[in-house]
Amino acid sequence: MKLRYLTSLIVALFCFVNAANAQYSAKKVKSKHQAYTDSLKSYEYNYLFPIWGQGAYKKGFDIPYPGGVMGNFIWMQQSILIEDFQLGVTTDSLDIPLTPVDELLKFGKNSNTSWAANVRPDLWVFPFLNVYGLFGGGVSTTEINLVNPIPISTSVTQDLRTAGVGVMTAFGVGPVWISIDGNWTWNKAALLDKAVRVNVLGVRFGHTFTFKNRPDRNFAIWAGGMRAKMESETVGKITLAEALPSLGERSQEIVDNYNEWYAELDPNNPIDKRIMEKADEVLQPIVDRIEAADGSTVIKYGMSKQVAEMWNGVVGVQFQLNKNWMFRSEGGIIGDRKSWLISANYRFKI
Repeated sequence: MKLRYLTSLIVALFCFVNAANAQYSAKKVKSKHQAYTDSLKSYEYNYLFPIWGQGAYKKGFDIPYPGGVMGNFIWMQQSILIEDFQLGVTTDSLDIPLTPVDELLKFGKNSNTSWAANVRPDLWVFPFLNVYGLFGGGVSTTEINLVNPIPISTSVTQDLRTAGVGVMTAFGVGPVWISIDGNWTWNKAALLDKAVRVNVLGVRFGHTFTFKNRPDRNFAIWAGGMRAKMESETVGKITLAEALPSLGERSQEIVDNYNEWYAELDPNNPIDKRIMEKADEVLQPIVDRIEAADGSTVIKYGMSKQVAEMWNGVVGVQFQLNKNWMFRSEGGIIGDRKSWLISANYRFKI
């Protein structure tokens, strides 16, 4: 039997502010760039966005260009938790609806490894408020370890499409800038019946170092944390051939392990009797199809799932070549979730 699960967190997790460090006030570097600061105060800002942009310049703030398009590449690995599991079976002659089987199945450590690429158009509506969209896709591989009633380890890889929206605010406190970012994405995996919504909250604290002879060029570093929560209910389906690529080679081993487990149950024990009845209803038809090496059998599944740890720590760097081009990298290095992001961002006036 094969459980198929995709955690579709990958695309949304690291799509945060593309210029938070640019909110850093030029006033903070007065001694090095006095002429540049003075030029900002007298600058005639004749563009639609950001609203109140002229006021920000008059105060000496070097705000980023309002429009932007960012390209991101993301890799991520994390553990996942599975609860409230349900199983169903569909063959040419059989159709068993989704049935709760928590009493029968016990999972070990399950994990997901994913990569994704996405495009993130954004706009600074106000000097302190950015809104953005997320559009992209990737590939996700989920490893599932079933320990009861029979030990089975398997993995499935599938494509993922995603779309979403987000909002971010950024501001300075002394020499430090702070960004708070939240986004909502809908992620459709190939084997799921519907898209899964993922909510992400990120908080980052950083500092920007401006080049002495190039006030429009800087280097920023930051650290912070991210919280990710996904919609818990998932329903999907998968064939036995997809769930167990080595079905023909392992079918007899799986059947023997199942029969050994079943033989140890005591029909005179009320709990064991209930387990046997549930196994006869749902698991036995699946085991019969495994014994026949029928890879076309469709296994339906439903579950409540969540990331093992919602929060993880991140550190990152960004190099701003000029006010048009920015390049960044961020790693998730603290907590169960490990990740790596690289991106390029082009900004323009609106």
